[in-house]
Parts: sequence; structure tokens; C-alpha cells
Amino acid sequence: MKTAFTDEQSIAAPADAVWTRLTDWSGAPNWMPGVESMRADGPLAVGTVLRFVARGKERTSTITAIEPGRGLTMRSAVGGVTADYAYAIEPAADAAGSRVRLDAAVATRGLVSLFAPMIRGAIAREDGIQLTRLKQWVEG
Repeated sequence: MKTAFTDEQSIAAPADAVWTRLTDWSGAPNWMPGVESMRADGPLAVGTVLRFVARGKERTSTITAIEPGRGLTMRSAVGGVTADYAYAIEPAADAAGSRVRLDAAVATRGLVSLFAPMIRGAIAREDGIQLTRLKQWVEG
């Protein structure tokens, strides 16, 4: 997988509060661009499928890694494109705030690989604002 983008934000809230908002799937439309609704097929665990509607289409992501309270990775696959979104949360030095990081990586296969740079660019443009919006939602 090749990196599509990386972002970091300082959020004026404790890490546990950020984690709660990050994993409140019903709140995903507040910070995930294009997402109209989201729900989990079960408890927060590796293998849990997240079902969401984006631009009128049903899609899924699967939790592929989790460290409760500290981070998780979600994988989405559509056609020949697979994207991993890895979120990491750590307390800031003052412990009243948090640092949140998002690393998005994309792999392509088949004919769609011819467009891999454009696909990564589109994902960066669309989703590169996630943490800014998460910050606004948590601090709002």
C-alpha cells in the first residue's frame, strides 16, 4: 500500500473523549466527508463490519486492527481499490488535550492501477479534512 495522505491534529479534549467520538459510528456524518449514515455489525473488535451510506450508495469497511482507547484501522475495498485508514490517539503533554493522527494508505490492482496516482489524490482531497472536522465536532 502507498500513502495517500497523513494528517495530525491537536484536539482540546482528553484522549478518551476523542476515542468515544471517533468510535460513535452514528456520529460519523459529522466528520467523515460524504458519509450519510454509519452503523457497526457488532461490538468494536477486529473483524467488525461497518456499514455506511456515502453519496447514496451502501458501502462497508472492516476493522482490521484495534487498540482500545488508542487507535484503530478500517479497511474499505471497492473494485480494484483498497484503502486503509489508521487512526491513532495519544494524550497531549498537558493531558487535557490529545494528538490525533490519520494515515491513509491505498492499494490498487488490475486496470485501475493505471489510475493509482489520481485515485490517491482524490482520496487525499476528499478525506484529508476528516481530522479537522473531527476536531470541530469534539470541541464544538
